[in-house]
Amino acid sequence: MKKLLSLFLLLSCLLGPVSAEDGSRLWLRQSTDAHTQITAPRQSPTLNIAVRELKQAWKGLPITLVLKKDKQLSSEGFRIRQVNGKLIVTSPSETGLLYAAYHLIRLQEMQNFGKPSETDQEITENPAYDLRILNHWDNLDRSIERGYAGKSLWNWEELPGTLSDRYEAYARANASIGINATVLNNVNASSKILSAEYLEKVKALADIFRPYGIKVYLSINFASPMQLGGLSTADPLDKDVIAWWKQKAKEIYRTIPDFGGFLVKANSEGQPGPCDFNRTHAEGANMLADALKPYKGIVMWRAFVYSPTDADRAKQAYLEFQPLDGQFRDNVIVQIKNGPVDFQPREPYSPLFGAMPRTPQMVEFQITQEYLGFSNHLAYLAPMWEEFFDFVKPSSLKAIAGVANIGTDTNWCGHPFAQANWYAFGRMAWNPSLTSGTIAEEWLKQTFFDASNPEHAPIAYEIHNMMMESREAVVDYMMPLGLHHLFAWGHHYGPEPWCDVPGARPDWMPSYYHKADKQGIGFDRSHTGSNATAQYPDSLCRLYDDIRTCPDEYLLWFHHAPWQHTMQSGRTLWDELCYRYDHGVQQVRSFQKKWDLAENYIDAERFKDVQSRLKIQARDAVWWKDACLLYFQEFSGMRAPYEVERPIHELDDLKQVKLPIDNHECPTPKMLNERR
Repeated sequence: MKKLLSLFLLLSCLLGPVSAEDGSRLWLRQSTDAHTQITAPRQSPTLNIAVRELKQAWKGLPITLVLKKDKQLSSEGFRIRQVNGKLIVTSPSETGLLYAAYHLIRLQEMQNFGKPSETDQEITENPAYDLRILNHWDNLDRSIERGYAGKSLWNWEELPGTLSDRYEAYARANASIGINATVLNNVNASSKILSAEYLEKVKALADIFRPYGIKVYLSINFASPMQLGGLSTADPLDKDVIAWWKQKAKEIYRTIPDFGGFLVKANSEGQPGPCDFNRTHAEGANMLADALKPYKGIVMWRAFVYSPTDADRAKQAYLEFQPLDGQFRDNVIVQIKNGPVDFQPREPYSPLFGAMPRTPQMVEFQITQEYLGFSNHLAYLAPMWEEFFDFVKPSSLKAIAGVANIGTDTNWCGHPFAQANWYAFGRMAWNPSLTSGTIAEEWLKQTFFDASNPEHAPIAYEIHNMMMESREAVVDYMMPLGLHHLFAWGHHYGPEPWCDVPGARPDWMPSYYHKADKQGIGFDRSHTGSNATAQYPDSLCRLYDDIRTCPDEYLLWFHHAPWQHTMQSGRTLWDELCYRYDHGVQQVRSFQKKWDLAENYIDAERFKDVQSRLKIQARDAVWWKDACLLYFQEFSGMRAPYEVERPIHELDDLKQVKLPIDNHECPTPKMLNERR
């Protein structure tokens, strides 16, 4: 690797004025310098892109680089070797050669990271998963459920005739980090997406994405045969329903020959599914899989299911799916959220992982920050995903999906640092053994700082630390020690642990989860409560089930703990809760100081944008701390420790806060200022 990286060395530049940027170029900000001679096996759209990218991005000395195919590697993998002054890049596929080109560019930008081995002269990369996919929760009216960066990229009214430049830029960004698939529409799907009119629109996008190695998938409504086809039923065992789906699959593949397949949300949150007809999830998934099988299509069947009962929602996916192990077709993948409830800032991993050894499984991460401050808060999520892989072996999974955070905002993701989560998802989907710290370094060097300028290094170090601390800070000022789902009704932005909506589902109320009373706080999932701990392997079951051994970070997830319970720090539970909330607030304030150090090293536009959002985050952190501690203090009856910052709000005032937003938008600074 040293000899390869030696080709990337640049002359250090003097620190000068930083040019204006708007974030639209993401991590692909290389300047143009056509020094490189390229030899490719033959011309094709994909190879043309690889050649163009290298010619435009290369900043070092002139070299000769040879691109050729090598069937000895796995599909989409690549090898880079230095031989007699040439860089030889090989792969079995053209897409693999494209990935290699982007990897070379990334190495070039990362020149000052690490000390390569003296003997390492070769790089070989193979993706951990064949399917690395973004799930867009975009609606046909261009709204995005849990979308905090503008409208949907897909302008369905103008497609297929008018094609935005952003479509190709989107494909390019994904290819640069190894993402090879996309689900275009919301899992709460409209049947209209399968109409002939919309399939032509989907085809237009698929044609743009194809040279970048990206396949298109669609979320489908299980009741489409009724809603679109006029049938009286959607029973997966009904012969007319089976015939309808087979004909629809034929129509889709006639229009889009490399169509990837379906993503299905069924019998969850009101969506139709096979259980409506007394059929199982396996019977529903298999019917669709049979329709796609002749075309090598797949079905991703989501395990996000729960019903409005007083039972433990965290157990329901396991209870519904684990008994179906071995009953799914081989082209069905069960898609499971990383935690057993719903993308909380911290959850234990879902026990369904590993509990279905005869069924292909894939993890679903959330890149968009539905429960982590939307696009107003800095929350680098790779440490969360790394934490997941500490419990779930990457090799046990078939694929990996991420719920996208992408919209029409100029910088794509709303918060400039939210781009890091898109980037990190792609890198970790390619190689889940990469550390979150390594990925953060890559992103910072490509997005904000110049690896060739030694004056940038100490500032980059501070901002890297800020990123690495950010998710834990959010956990602390929102819901530490295993608390979860304390969010406001209707949008999940701010705190509302007291929320009580008459007639609403119990499992949509915060009190269902925190269960605060005079004795203590937390959800008892031990053998004395819902016994959710029994769904985990024996070693973890014993660890989590005993309040004396349960890790602090999951304590209130698995136990209703007394306020006076002694924590690992030696403090009482109440004091520890106060310290954690206060620590989260202080962490965000430290982020403001760290970011101010970067002012002379980053363009003014992006600097001010992040600075403004950090101010919002600091105020929101105090809002969370005051709301939760003042409310829970009514139950504990205990004073906050002397060292903890005193509240600046009154609980009665906080209970009157109602933000005028829904699931599709992020509160503006004006809204948040008026809140106070």
